[in-house]
Amino acid sequence: MPRVQPKTISKDEKHNLLNELWSLVILLETREQIENFFRDLLSETEAIMLARRIRIARFLLEGKSYDDIRNAMHTSHITIAGVHKWLQGRDGGYAQILPRLEKELELQWKAGERELQQSQPLTFGWLKKRYPLHFLLFNLLDSSEKPTTKRKKQIQ
Repeated sequence: MPRVQPKTISKDEKHNLLNELWSLVILLETREQIENFFRDLLSETEAIMLARRIRIARFLLEGKSYDDIRNAMHTSHITIAGVHKWLQGRDGGYAQILPRLEKELELQWKAGERELQQSQPLTFGWLKKRYPLHFLLFNLLDSSEKPTTKRKKQIQ
């Protein structure tokens, strides 16, 4: 697809195009739908580049230096400066969502640890899974503590 310069598109057309994109993203309800949509929309390279920008933004918000980020991400100072500029000068999208991302990644990590623990033979988690009736009360308590994964729809 040929590259389009934003300067060459009228404000109305730009607004309409972006409105369609944002409206479509709001309609995505599950992680699977979101992944499928972005896999269809973006090339693998584009998706990785967006993910790298998000990682750079996380590092900047954590207070890491440009050199530390450059060494960790193998990227240029120009890329880091561009993300830093967006963090400071835009509408605060990065700063609003990244703390929520940290919580989500922590929940995913804990779920992965729990799954790993339950799959190892002769551990408490494995016994609970293998003999559920013997551990009925434990299993009931565990199921009541699980966070909900349904995404809240935001109506604007």
